[in-house]
Amino acid sequence: MTMPIARLYTGDDGQSHIEQIELESHPEYEAMQAAKGISFRRVDPGRFSDWHCAPRRQFVITLEGEVEIGLGDGSVHRFGAGQAMLAEDLTGQGHTTRAVGDQPRLTATVPLDD
Repeated sequence: MTMPIARLYTGDDGQSHIEQIELESHPEYEAMQAAKGISFRRVDPGRFSDWHCAPRRQFVITLEGEVEIGLGDGSVHRFGAGQAMLAEDLTGQGHTTRAVGDQPRLTATVPLDD
């Protein structure tokens, strides 16, 4: 079994939610997808980004470090190295992010063509 992809999306309530996508039940994510490029970003531990929406549909893959994603319902979800997230919460309240742990967070971001 493979590690699931976390999908961050806006629900009908205008809030961001997270669901786990298992590749076995979503073959559309195994197919080649058109992308606009890739960028890498490094942020120091403790860096906090207040409420924001994803700027576009994109995969964000944590290569090193850890992040906590905060949602409007008060829940906090932690992701570490090797975990991928499909960010699709383009509207609504959005989410918060905080680099946690004692090492910087390194990410690869892949914007998707729609």
